Amino acid sequence: MAFTLVLTKLPKTQQPVGLAIFALSVTFAPAIGPTIGGYLTENYGWQTIFFVNVLPTIVMVTALYLTLEHKPMQLGLLKDGDWAGMFTMAVGLSALQTVLEEGNKDDWFASPFILRLAAVALVSLALFVWIELTVEKPLIRLRLLKGRNFGFGTVAMTLLGFALFGSVYILPAYLGQAQGYNAEQIGSVMAWTGLPQLILIPLVPQLMKRFDTRYIAVFGLAIFAASCFMNIAMSPDYAGDQLWVPNIVRAIGQAMVLTPLTSVITGDIAPQDVPAASGISNMFRNLGGAIGTAVLATVITKREQFHSNIIGQSVTLGREEVRNRIAQMTDYFMAHGVPDPAAARQQSIIALGKAVKHQALVMGFSDTFALIGVVLVLAAAAVLLTRKVKGSGAGAH
Repeated sequence: MAFTLVLTKLPKTQQPVGLAIFALSVTFAPAIGPTIGGYLTENYGWQTIFFVNVLPTIVMVTALYLTLEHKPMQLGLLKDGDWAGMFTMAVGLSALQTVLEEGNKDDWFASPFILRLAAVALVSLALFVWIELTVEKPLIRLRLLKGRNFGFGTVAMTLLGFALFGSVYILPAYLGQAQGYNAEQIGSVMAWTGLPQLILIPLVPQLMKRFDTRYIAVFGLAIFAASCFMNIAMSPDYAGDQLWVPNIVRAIGQAMVLTPLTSVITGDIAPQDVPAASGISNMFRNLGGAIGTAVLATVITKREQFHSNIIGQSVTLGREEVRNRIAQMTDYFMAHGVPDPAAARQQSIIALGKAVKHQALVMGFSDTFALIGVVLVLAAAAVLLTRKVKGSGAGAH
C-alpha cells in the first residue's frame, strides 16, 4: 500500500522523493533492526523486541488517518473479488515459505513433511497462475510481466530481495556462529550497514534528475556486489573490525539501488495498473528474500561439509606438522590442569578437530558472500536489458 500511495497520490515530480523514503523502509529498516533488537535483547530480554513496532505504528496510523481522504466502504465490490486466486495464492505461498524455512533443517525432500508441502505449493501456485491468466478481474495481473521494463525489472527486484534479505541473514549468523558475538555486538556491526543509508538515500532523487536511472541502479548493484566479494577470503580472525569497510560499501550500494530500480520498473506502468504492479513487485522481492535465506542456509551447511572434508584430508597423523601441533597442544593442556598425558593428548586432538570445523565454517560463509555477489551481478544484467525510462536522466524535472 505504501508503494501504491507513492505512485498514485504524489505528482510525478515528487515520486522520486517518495520512492526514496519508501526505500528506507526496505533497505534501512532490515539493516538497523538487528541493532535495536540486539540492544533490547541483551539489556531487557528478548521478549521486548515484540514491542518495537508499537510507537511507530501509533504514529503511522495517526498520520494516515489525518492525511488520507476519507471514502465510504464499498462492500459490494467483495462479490467481484478473485477469491479462488486469493485462496490458491495464500495456500501456495504459505506452503512454499514453510518449505524454504524448514527445508534445510529437515534435510529437504528426505522429509515426508517437506515433500508433501512442496507438492501442495506446486499444485496451488500452478492453479493460481492459471486462474490469474484466465479470470476477468484477476487478483494479480501477471500479464504485466510481459512488459519489458516491468518483466526484467521484477527479475532484478527478485534477485535484489535474495541479496538484501540473504545478507541480513548471513552477517548475524556468521558473527554469532563463527565469532561468538552476542546479540548487542552483532547489532553494533550491522548498524554500519544501516546508518549511512539515512544520509545517502535522500540524495538519490537528485542523481535521478541528472543521470539515467538504469545506470544508477546498475552502479548501486555493482557496489553492493563488490562489498560481498570483499568478504570471500575470510579467515577465523575476520570479525567486526574487518567487516566495517565492506558494510560501509554495502550501505552505499544499497542506498543507490532500490529507488532507481523501482522507477525503472514502474516507468511504463499505467496509473490504473499501479496497485497490481506494486503487489507483484513487492511479492517477488519478498519471495526472493525467502528463497535467498533458504538457499544460503543450505549452502553454508553443504560447503562447510565440503571444506571440512578437504581440510581433513590434510590434517592426518601421517604429517609431521600435525604431530607437532598435537604435541604442542598436549603440553599446553598438561600445563593447564590436565595431569594425565593420554587425556591431554585426547583433548588436543579434539581441539584440533574443532579448529578444522571452525575453519570450514568460516570458508562456508565466505562462499555464501560469493554467491550473493554473483546474484547481484545477474540483477545488474537484468536492469541493463530494460529501456530508458521517459523523463529520466539529465534535463528531467
